Amino acid sequence: MQTIQVRDDYIKLGQALKAAGFVTSGVEAKIVIQNGEVKVNGIVEIQRGKKLVGGEIIEFKNNKLKIEK
Repeated sequence: MQTIQVRDDYIKLGQALKAAGFVTSGVEAKIVIQNGEVKVNGIVEIQRGKKLVGGEIIEFKNNKLKIEK
């Protein structure tokens, strides 16, 4: 499982997917999120701008990403 450290108060879901290398662009992040392919804490999330503050687990195509404060 990869981890990403939140530098500010939060990171947006689309930015986190891109930072982890799960997607190559913001456009690709938007598409996979809107298609319901991304889960946050086990629940499908369709908001690209979802604010992640730390403690969340992101799942996408058998990859997991933990957001740390």
